[in-house]
Amino acid sequence: MKHLFKKGTDTTKSVLLLLHGTGGNEEDLLSLADLISPESSVLSVRGNVSENGMPRFFRRLAEGVFDEEDLIFRTKELHEFIDEAAQKYEFNRDHVVAVGYSNGANIAGSLIFHYQHSLKGAILHHPMVPRRGVELPDLKGLPVFIGAGKNDPICPPEETEELENLLSHAGAAVHVKWENMGHQLSRAEVEEAAQWFSKNFN
Repeated sequence: MKHLFKKGTDTTKSVLLLLHGTGGNEEDLLSLADLISPESSVLSVRGNVSENGMPRFFRRLAEGVFDEEDLIFRTKELHEFIDEAAQKYEFNRDHVVAVGYSNGANIAGSLIFHYQHSLKGAILHHPMVPRRGVELPDLKGLPVFIGAGKNDPICPPEETEELENLLSHAGAAVHVKWENMGHQLSRAEVEEAAQWFSKNFN
C-alpha cells in the first residue's frame, strides 16, 4: 500500500496510523499527528481503492452504503500491511493507535470490528458503523475516541450513537466529543482528541 513512515523522536510512544478521508492521501493528516502526539512515529497510508480518481479505503455502492465484501477484503489487507510495516520499520505492532477521518475512520472501525488486537486504541473522526449484524470481539478496555457533528449530513447523530453502543457493549472505553458542526473537522475536536490521547497513552 502507498504510505509514508516518519520515525518519532520517542519510540516508546504509540505509533499513529493515519487514515485519510475520501479523496485524501497519506499527507492529509500529518498536521493532526503533530497536534495529537508530536513525538510519536507515524505510519500514514493511502487507500487502495479509487472512486472517480479519489483514493478511498474500500468501495461503496452509494453514499453511506458500503460494499461489505470489499470492506472485509480491504480491512484484512490493511491489517496485514500494518504487520508488515511493523517488521520493516521496527516498531511495536502492539502499540498502534489509529487516527482516521470519515472513510479512514470507517476502515479503522472495521479493524476494531474484525481483529481483536489490531489496534491499541483509535481516534475516529466522523465515523459510521462499518458493519451491522456481526459479533464484535472482546474489546475490554480498548480506548476509542469518536468525534461527531450534531449537524453532520453524512454521518447523522444516530449513527454515532449506534457505533458508541456497539463498541461499549463489546467492552471498549468510548469517549464521544460532540460539536455543533457538519462533517468537517473542527479545531476543538482535534484538541480534545489530543488531550484524550495524552491521558490514555502517555
